Amino acid sequence: MNKTPKSIMKEVFGYDEFRENQLDIINSTLNKEDAIVVMPTGSGKSLCYQIPSLIFDGLTVVVSPLISLMKDQVEQLREVGIKAVFLNSSLTYEAYEENIQTIRNNSSRLLYVAPETLFQPRILDLLDSIKVDCFTIDEAHCISEWGHDFRPEYRKLSQIREDFPDSVFTAFTATATPIVQKDMIRSLNLNEAKQFISSFDRKNLFLEVVNKNDPLTQTVDFINRFPNQSGLIYCFSRRQVDELYQTLNENGYSVKPYHAGLSDIVRHKNQELFIRDDIQIIVATIAFGMGINKPNIRFVVHYDVPKNIESYYQQIGRAGRDGLNSHCLLLFGYGDIGKIKYFFKDKTDNELKIAYNQLDSILNFSETEECRRKPLLNYFGEEYEQDNCKMCDNCLQDKKEQINLTIPVQKFLSCMKRTGEMFGVHHIILVLRGSKDKKVLNRNHDKISTYGIGADISNKQWNFLARQLIRKKIIIPDEQYGSLKLTSQAWEILKNETEFFGLWQEETRKKKAFVSTDYDTNLFELLRSKRKQIADERNVPPYVIFSDKTLIDICVHYPQSNDSLLKIHGVGQFKIEKYSNAFLPIIIEYCLEKNISEKQNVKLVKLPKTGIKKRRFEEVGEMYNSGKSISELRQHYQVKSQTIYTHLTLFVQSGNELRKGILTESSLSDEDRKQVVTQFNELGFEALSPIFYALKERIGYDEIKIMKIALLNGELNTE
Repeated sequence: MNKTPKSIMKEVFGYDEFRENQLDIINSTLNKEDAIVVMPTGSGKSLCYQIPSLIFDGLTVVVSPLISLMKDQVEQLREVGIKAVFLNSSLTYEAYEENIQTIRNNSSRLLYVAPETLFQPRILDLLDSIKVDCFTIDEAHCISEWGHDFRPEYRKLSQIREDFPDSVFTAFTATATPIVQKDMIRSLNLNEAKQFISSFDRKNLFLEVVNKNDPLTQTVDFINRFPNQSGLIYCFSRRQVDELYQTLNENGYSVKPYHAGLSDIVRHKNQELFIRDDIQIIVATIAFGMGINKPNIRFVVHYDVPKNIESYYQQIGRAGRDGLNSHCLLLFGYGDIGKIKYFFKDKTDNELKIAYNQLDSILNFSETEECRRKPLLNYFGEEYEQDNCKMCDNCLQDKKEQINLTIPVQKFLSCMKRTGEMFGVHHIILVLRGSKDKKVLNRNHDKISTYGIGADISNKQWNFLARQLIRKKIIIPDEQYGSLKLTSQAWEILKNETEFFGLWQEETRKKKAFVSTDYDTNLFELLRSKRKQIADERNVPPYVIFSDKTLIDICVHYPQSNDSLLKIHGVGQFKIEKYSNAFLPIIIEYCLEKNISEKQNVKLVKLPKTGIKKRRFEEVGEMYNSGKSISELRQHYQVKSQTIYTHLTLFVQSGNELRKGILTESSLSDEDRKQVVTQFNELGFEALSPIFYALKERIGYDEIKIMKIALLNGELNTE
């Protein structure tokens, strides 16, 4: 093989063109010039040191923070014929010693190690006895205390630079603000290093933020747009992960949980099931994902607001690594901000300042009315110059004409003032709507002039108006307690010196999944099934065989020979030799049956998806509509009544209609029913616990669930 970067790129990895900065970084490394590299996830960072490793005479050492990341990289390298090994605690004694020997014999091109392993005297002695041409620090932001994944052991890596002066040093990261970049350079003593900073823009990720009002239903509606696709759902707490996992699992979704409260064995098993396409969805805390290189993740949901932009960017970065379009949804609720601030209480003054700056950044991103890429990229020191990215909700939203809302705004601001600027949005709305809640009555807020003056405006409309006031800095939530404060702009509105124009009702966005579908989906399923079979036989993830992007390229061009297959994205000579006999017969037989020629420009008809398993709540709802009672459904599924009620709630919230009669399951008096309805009107439908406690725990959750179903299904008047 001709050992040039371009020939290796095509013959080994199967790619025709280099991406931004790749060739410059490779040439710089080959010239033994140290480098700091910041490239977004999915932009091909690993090729920048893997290709030089095949040209260097000596070894390339890659310092990586996670076992799963090392294992994944080595598996992919071996699949294209590159000799690579890792050293970590997951290996048996025999395998560890065998890998040591391959390094000593110069039989391996790359060695993957964690910093803790690297600094073992035995490993340092081993590396000192051979030629090491390159040290690569992966996930280099871990070296910085300003970064979101700080690892103290990374700080020692500057010593390696001194111990191996003839080796080139390269540091790679996908998430580093300018301050983190400077800290990386200083900590690694790479002041003379060349810097390659690529755009942080992930053009194939659709960014969407919606106001959180019924997170479970919103999440179910969203993931239903991605049948048979892989996705991640991030939650703030372990409890939320467990609750959401249980609900989705009971409703027939292919899902597993992941958080630090699970055992190492369970976490590893669930992660492997996801990586190998045996399950489709992981519900997780931020503990999941740093070592995941699964390229075909089509959606990421943030069930709760992430604590900072860096975490958000890294987590959405796990989607669309194959370059295909993927959808990122953030459910934004101001209640999540209080959860984040709770963990600020033990921070030092300096740490508190950093934390609030990071929180402000995620708030600015979530609340912006301009293109979402502008505040996101600005956080990383990059200016986004386009006015319309065409890949975020704000850019695709039809701009509605704003109306004069000065009168309701004055009511809201006046109520804030008359309650002493000591309360949050929820309490102000209770007063405006004339609530009989004990929190209102105990403070005598039913006696003030603004009590009940907004009863004609719904709870949802008041909340939407309040969010606009916060977003435009007319009112400001107190950083510590969350109470609302008036600004100078607010006083101008109260004094009739200026008017307020805004939107009166929250806009509904088109429910569209921004993923690629313009290919032969029938052939794709045949190839995907074959890929899964081979992957299981070889005990590797399916994407190690071929990525989704490769299969899609095949389903567009219909290659029917080895020469044609070599022209497909991600297919090199080594993979032709290993897999063409498995995949070509499927392609050829399919094309003969459909009378399709190679590269024929076929206009594909998008066939309706078949064989998609019904969700559990759909099964339960349909069985209930067929005449089954709650008791019969409970016995059929061997679950408690409350689980059946949860299924029926989801069924109705998904736009389906239930047969009338759910109220026959309730034993409440008419007066109790009226009280429950009142609380639903006051507190909304998002959660049941506020209603349970507002009713002084007198009415059980099952009864409240029955009432919720009846209200949603139109069996009860909301007045």
